[in-house]
Amino acid sequence: MTATLVLRNVKRIDGSSSDIVLANSRIVDIVPPNTGNGEKVIDFKNNVYVSSGWIDMHVHAFPDFDPYGDEIDEIGYKLGVTTIVDAGSTGADQIHSLFSYSKRAKTNVFAMLNISQIGLKQIDELSNLTWLNEEKLLKAVGNHKDFIVGLKARISKSVVGQNGVEPLKVARNFSKNTNLPLMVHIGSGPPNIKEVLALMEEKDIITHYLNGKSNNLFGDLGEPLPTFLQAIKRGVHLDVGHGNASFSFRTAEQAKEHEIKFDTISTDIYRKNRLHGPVFSMADLLTKFLYLGYSLQEIIDAVTVNAARWLKKPELGRIASGDIANLTLFSVEDQSVVLRDSEGEERKHDKKIVVKGVVMNGEYIEC
Repeated sequence: MTATLVLRNVKRIDGSSSDIVLANSRIVDIVPPNTGNGEKVIDFKNNVYVSSGWIDMHVHAFPDFDPYGDEIDEIGYKLGVTTIVDAGSTGADQIHSLFSYSKRAKTNVFAMLNISQIGLKQIDELSNLTWLNEEKLLKAVGNHKDFIVGLKARISKSVVGQNGVEPLKVARNFSKNTNLPLMVHIGSGPPNIKEVLALMEEKDIITHYLNGKSNNLFGDLGEPLPTFLQAIKRGVHLDVGHGNASFSFRTAEQAKEHEIKFDTISTDIYRKNRLHGPVFSMADLLTKFLYLGYSLQEIIDAVTVNAARWLKKPELGRIASGDIANLTLFSVEDQSVVLRDSEGEERKHDKKIVVKGVVMNGEYIEC
């Protein structure tokens, strides 16, 4: 079989090299370096890493909403991310529109359905409990079974208003009735973070777990709260969700000191923080974790293997013959860079992750 494309001399995270042979949108062979043949050959000369396509578990990709919205491909493949999960931009009222947008994009898209029917049309979407309409939610989930992978509840003071933890109790019931896990945004209280943690179960996601707000997951001395450790033991999944206000170098250093490790690294990217920071891109965020001292293997696993496992789509987290080709090509360059967290704190590092290109469902696109 004659391949349409050969990615020659690409480097794996373990340091080994190979040629990846692509045809008909799939990986058809993985062979020793300099042995792959095809109609088109791109030689990366062992200077570029390849991983399965990066997965961003927390983005806002509904372009109609402001400030929390963006074009799918602007925060997807153009930034080296082949699969995104929209984290509750839309509720039952507009999930069909997000689904329609996803079908026009190159980037693969899944969605967390906001438990509020209005989604992020307003940023206090859980302040009115009548917007938590179970009938509409169940209908939306039924109509989009392959698209919706979980439910999103933003449980912080500015979102819930006077309702405290009550929206999360409703969300817990929605989760039970749909058999979908919850992604829970944590932030400023009330409600108190301990009340939130008590309601979280196995496979639920805490997003923004490294935020530096006073209502966070670490005590005054930087130690993880006992209720946080209990949630981890129950199988609650830890997601970064950097965002405009939810990633602190100080908190990240506390987590690393106490060996509280991320399951997935996500950006919480949307138009504003893509253009003006402090997020900018997945590569910029991954560079922050290089600075923090995590290995390249740990970092890349967080946006490939671990994310694919949570999604129950292992093919998205591996490079294997027969799979549809979704790949990210990147380098780690010796370059001085200034990194900024959500609190304005800056750190300098001497290495930078740079995206070179993607293979998007079999199509190679230079970035």
